[in-house]
Amino acid sequence: MKIAPILSNKLFLKSLEKISEHGTSFAAATSLVLSLGLRPAAINSTPNVEKENKQYAMSNSISSGLMKFAIIESVALPVEHAVKEIDKNRRVFLSPETIKNLPPKAYKLITQTIKLGVGLLTAIPKSVLTVALIPIITDKLFNVKKIVEEQSSKKNVSFTGGLQNTVAKIIDNKKIQKLAIKYQDKDKDIAKHITAGTDVLLTAASAFQINRSKDIKENRKKALIYNNVISTFITLGLGYGIDRLAKGKTDKFIEKFKKINSADSKVGKYIEGLNIVRPAIIFAAIYYAVLPMFSTYMSEKIDKAVNARVK
Repeated sequence: MKIAPILSNKLFLKSLEKISEHGTSFAAATSLVLSLGLRPAAINSTPNVEKENKQYAMSNSISSGLMKFAIIESVALPVEHAVKEIDKNRRVFLSPETIKNLPPKAYKLITQTIKLGVGLLTAIPKSVLTVALIPIITDKLFNVKKIVEEQSSKKNVSFTGGLQNTVAKIIDNKKIQKLAIKYQDKDKDIAKHITAGTDVLLTAASAFQINRSKDIKENRKKALIYNNVISTFITLGLGYGIDRLAKGKTDKFIEKFKKINSADSKVGKYIEGLNIVRPAIIFAAIYYAVLPMFSTYMSEKIDKAVNARVK
């Protein structure tokens, strides 16, 4: 099958444009689907692991997917909308100096970082709510009772108008522009690096919250923490390795894609979409499909080995 017609297909290009505009939402939606289905199924299939450790790990996956999607969408959509409005009306929101002096690639790097950075900025509240939801899901799905009744407080974050002006001020900032111009040719890697940073922060924050939770059984906490740590760091190691190996072919693919769609004024957005899809698929495939059985098995073995040494 010839690939050229696919690369210029209107539906394919429109999908890439939408992913470019809603990169964080795309990643959150991908995680939601896989965390509700594929990862729990893989965890449940892990042999020689105590049933309750599996149940907590599955609840963690479900809770993580739900909270990531809910929080990201409540914050990401307004930010993505603000960037889109600025894209369409740059002369209204940006200073004349920015419009004149900021190269298109540097502008794209700044806006892409702003959109994808939402995941990083919401990592800690997401981990707090994820851990709070784990014992509730475990109890409801598997009838594993919590040690104490849950007490939770809910804080509503509201976003009012003027977000376009706030984002525009970030783009107009001279220091940020200087950094963006310096690293404008690294735009294909920004999605990968922000995804990695977000995952590390989420794992660290989740470990802290799990350890201090009063609602997760004490004898299940360490295995759950080990599971998260193993999953995250092996995913990042393999993800970066696979991405590096595929770099040559990816660059050739993008060059071919540019030539085929050179007459299209939105080719920059399409490429941005491709650069978001690539790491999202690689990291998701490893974390949700390849690793769950290994991380669930190893986390319990490490937990038992540590407990045996302490005794």
